[in-house]
Amino acid sequence: MADAWDFKVELASAPATAEARTAVLTKPGFGQSFTDHMVLASWSLDRGWHDQRVTAYAPLRVSPAAAVLHYAQEIFEGLKAYRHEDGSVWAFRPEVNAARFTRSAQRLALPQVPEEAFIAALRALVTVDEVWVPPAGSGETSLYLRPYMIATEAALSVRPAHEVLFGVIASPAGPYFDTGPKPVSIWLSTSSIRATPGGTGAAKCGGNYAASLAALGEATANGCDQVIYLDAVERRWIEESGSMNVFFVYADGRIATPELSGSILAGVTRDSVLELAADLGHKVEERRISADEWRDGLRSGEITEAFASGTAAVITPIGRLAWSDGNLTIGDHAANHGVGPVTASIRAALLDLQYGRTADPRNWLTRLA
Repeated sequence: MADAWDFKVELASAPATAEARTAVLTKPGFGQSFTDHMVLASWSLDRGWHDQRVTAYAPLRVSPAAAVLHYAQEIFEGLKAYRHEDGSVWAFRPEVNAARFTRSAQRLALPQVPEEAFIAALRALVTVDEVWVPPAGSGETSLYLRPYMIATEAALSVRPAHEVLFGVIASPAGPYFDTGPKPVSIWLSTSSIRATPGGTGAAKCGGNYAASLAALGEATANGCDQVIYLDAVERRWIEESGSMNVFFVYADGRIATPELSGSILAGVTRDSVLELAADLGHKVEERRISADEWRDGLRSGEITEAFASGTAAVITPIGRLAWSDGNLTIGDHAANHGVGPVTASIRAALLDLQYGRTADPRNWLTRLA
């Protein structure tokens, strides 16, 4: 069939009231409330993709023997829809999410969703649920979009499933961290690893996140907001956190981030930061960065700022690094609420672009409604 999909629209019989929706949009939180509708599409080995539809948001019906429940054959994506001042709604680089969704599908032996169909699914849902996109000027709010794919075939054989479900759900979103742009604290894990060479670290699949939860609990127990992982081989090189890529700002203006090694997720925000930082005059480096370089750089003043990036977290300053027998403060917490000037400038450039406040010379924005 053609790459573009046509979606049958089945409107919800009992959508949220205007009052209930307004209450959510006033204080959306993150991933706590969902819109009235969702996208679904089915795939089978004999029919390919079929039954594409926008339908009422509701629990899914899957067999207790569905492969996703037993063998974790699933993937997902995350991106946002932004309301601009003229009322239009835009996605930020959705084609990059579509390409990563394809790579994840290949790694998890799932069928591919064509890029045009992926973006059409986003547009179909946002068109129906546009009233759930927070208004322009309401702070760092957006409509978070979560495409996913799960293996639904009822079969306990260990093999790629012959039946699959693709879906998209949407959730009004505020800041990912309750602190907003204020600095977060990071726990450097030396006992847990996120991914190994040849594993699924470069795929956006649930198993990676499930494996991160114990280490996140360790971080929380030590008074930290998130965890940073080291490489699996030498236990020396910084990789990423459970949900974000990480960047380091040096006293001479350089910005460095761990190179993609096959075990690090290629973040859409990460890639965007690399280009925006160069636009702002920074020399940008993708290379191996050791935990010792980070700690020694903080002690000497060579590293002046650190921040994390992700679709949900946007750009979040890191204010403290802690590990089993020490901790270090990053930056000047008395200035600008602890947000360093380089972090602040890149963050502002990214948000201004996403919300349509500045020009878009790279055509990173795609209109959804």
